[in-house]
Amino acid sequence: MTVLNDSKYLQKRLTKDEEVPPGRIRLAQSLVALLEEKEFSAISAAEIAKHAGVTDALIYKYYKDKRGLLHHVLSEYLLQFHQQLRMALKGIKGSLNQLRKLIWTHIHVYANNRVFAKILLLEVRNYPDYYKSETYELVRIYSDVVLEILEEGISEGEIRGDIPPKFLRQCILGSIEHVCLTGIVFNREISPDLLTEDLCEIIFNGIDVSKV
Repeated sequence: MTVLNDSKYLQKRLTKDEEVPPGRIRLAQSLVALLEEKEFSAISAAEIAKHAGVTDALIYKYYKDKRGLLHHVLSEYLLQFHQQLRMALKGIKGSLNQLRKLIWTHIHVYANNRVFAKILLLEVRNYPDYYKSETYELVRIYSDVVLEILEEGISEGEIRGDIPPKFLRQCILGSIEHVCLTGIVFNREISPDLLTEDLCEIIFNGIDVSKV
């Protein structure tokens, strides 16, 4: 997609020229391991540092605070997701086919990486600073990919043009999160195949020009 290919911010984040200190890596790995067992609010900076085998002063040196470390972990997950999405959409023709693949990829990531899903859906959005963060920039880029697919579909006559594409984007992204949320909160099974089929059946019936 053009957005993924042209984003200077994304390309900068994907290019890692400097060596990351081992302590910084261990802190991020430790937070991920602890988040697999408990909620973020129940994890202290001291506990993260102890698990990583470093002093908690390193958290404040590298990330300012515990929440800064959380944002770093989320941004790393989002970068991986962008790379996965780029490969998933490669060679797929047609906006509806691209949307279907994007929806499946999104749900598949939530189903198979619960720490990522919990951070994004449950831990960061209640804080206004998140919407001014670099992490949010990565989320915005993904949102722009969805919008680009919809706008291309409209221009090519594949998707209805009488519904604002930004509204359609919110409906699609909101639907994905809604059908996955219960599974994420209660650690239940999430089926990417089944949920994608059900969502596309509903969404495409409303936007597919050939079905109007």
